[in-house]
Amino acid sequence: GERLGSVLLAALALPGLLPVEVVAENAPEHAVLAYKQLYYQDSQAGLDRITVNAPSVYGLLPMGEHWSVEGSAVVDSVSGASPRYYSTVSGASHMDDLRTAGDAKLSYYRERSAYSVSLSRSQEHDYISNAAALDARFSSADNNTTYNLGVGVARDSINPTNDLVDDETKSTVQGIVGVTRALTAFDLVQLQLAYSSGRGYFSDPYKLFDNRPRERNQGTALLRWNHHVAAADATLRLNYRYYNDSYGIAAHTLGLEWVQPLGRNFSLTPSLRYYTQSSADFYIDPPASAPFPNIPEGAYSSLDQRLSAFGALAVAGKLEWRLSPEWSTDFKAEYYQQHAEWRLTGNGSPGLEPFRYVSFEFGLPRRF
Repeated sequence: GERLGSVLLAALALPGLLPVEVVAENAPEHAVLAYKQLYYQDSQAGLDRITVNAPSVYGLLPMGEHWSVEGSAVVDSVSGASPRYYSTVSGASHMDDLRTAGDAKLSYYRERSAYSVSLSRSQEHDYISNAAALDARFSSADNNTTYNLGVGVARDSINPTNDLVDDETKSTVQGIVGVTRALTAFDLVQLQLAYSSGRGYFSDPYKLFDNRPRERNQGTALLRWNHHVAAADATLRLNYRYYNDSYGIAAHTLGLEWVQPLGRNFSLTPSLRYYTQSSADFYIDPPASAPFPNIPEGAYSSLDQRLSAFGALAVAGKLEWRLSPEWSTDFKAEYYQQHAEWRLTGNGSPGLEPFRYVSFEFGLPRRF
């Protein structure tokens, strides 16, 4: 179980921040080098759509008693066709893309606090994003409570290949605050609040009738509870996330994980996640057959199914194997399915084809 006083922080990652692992306020003692391979495939009505292959590497290097540096790099190879609206294949378009991205993070640790600065860059043939972030964590004298805060900025450049727009930009500022508290020797609770404000080009230049507001504000609240079940030597992880934005979308996510050690060297983690959202105020449900509805010139509109009202279920399993004190490996598989009628709120889009994906991840970390 987790000892009272061993408070760990799992901060929400801001764009521009590396994915933040659960870390104490002490500088890491060991260097880490890890490789991960992701495979993703989505489909509609039995036809394969987008395929993603994404190898990545991650490194962490302690520097003395108070400093560490870490970084990651990933290459995403994307191919296939975009999601379509109905059963006709003509609703989709073929695409190929290659994205490269990298992050770097420098951290300074004191007795009960830690401070980090991060830089990141992501580049596709038609989209470049640069971001930076600062974050800090502070622990109470008894180490039972940790507070965190962070701020991040991002600047994106958009140049679609169809020349619909040229040298468009998007700027975003994000902020996050949170608290993590050890309630008992077996219970850890965390609350995180985040807010993002963006200005610039948010439309999708590759979609017809897509004209979105040049401003988007987004807020999230995340509540996590980890409970160690002593009788099974396992840990139950529950989380709830609320999301709301200026587009009119409100979303709820419920997640459940069960971390079950299997002997000394294995761990199995099955998980279940439910997601539901309402549609954007300007989302238009495309009709089952032409013609499309009359959209006044200059009016906000989008046929993007990601802005529709829908519900989704995801089931996953992760197996971790500790090969030695230095080596370990893990494998994760996830299946996701999305339907308009699975939503809890908002008007659904009955004409939209059900959307589903499978993903597989393989990881191989090494401690030094």
